[in-house]
Amino acid sequence: MKAMNLILIGPPGSGKGTQAELLREKNGFVHYSTGEVFRDHIRRKTPVGLQVEKYVISGGLVPDSVVLEVVNSFLAENAGKPILFDGFPRTIPQAEGLDKVLAAKSLSVDMAVLVDLADDEVVKRLTARRQCRSCSKIYNLTFKPPKKAGVCDDCGGELYQRKDDTESVIRDRLNTYHQQTEPVLGYYSAQGKLKRIDGALGRDRVYQEVIRLTGTA
Repeated sequence: MKAMNLILIGPPGSGKGTQAELLREKNGFVHYSTGEVFRDHIRRKTPVGLQVEKYVISGGLVPDSVVLEVVNSFLAENAGKPILFDGFPRTIPQAEGLDKVLAAKSLSVDMAVLVDLADDEVVKRLTARRQCRSCSKIYNLTFKPPKKAGVCDDCGGELYQRKDDTESVIRDRLNTYHQQTEPVLGYYSAQGKLKRIDGALGRDRVYQEVIRLTGTA
């Protein structure tokens, strides 16, 4: 397949992460998730990893210059492969920086796909999420409920609602997402690269739309 550089954007709870996994497993995309790549560099004790670790330990925000250095290293390690950027870039400076890093390798962003979902639907989905205290399995009371209320199917552990799945926390996360992401959407829209998919379509139909838009198989 063509070595496409694809950006996947979406609010928490939109199913974006699931789509990223499907594209990685079924379509050969290399998955770039900033957090995962940071952890990989820290584990391998690379020069970039040591830089990132300093900020992680102190609780500080990793500067864009360091983030882009990590991206550059990732591109070098995965030269010629189709890459899926998941949840990155989050800001205009990161988007501009990514364009520069790609351009230096005679590459560019081919498409940015927004898996869109209304705030109220995000709240509905995420407040229905439950996790097993024993084995950490995830359930959803709406579309993936346990066989017995409050009890894990696999280990019989107690199911609970995580603190970050309460409505107030989710609304705060959504506000941050809108403030950061809407300018990025405008950035790619102005380049004619932004495509929108209704996240309410469900996992399989959203995946089919991504495949149709990107021309991958």
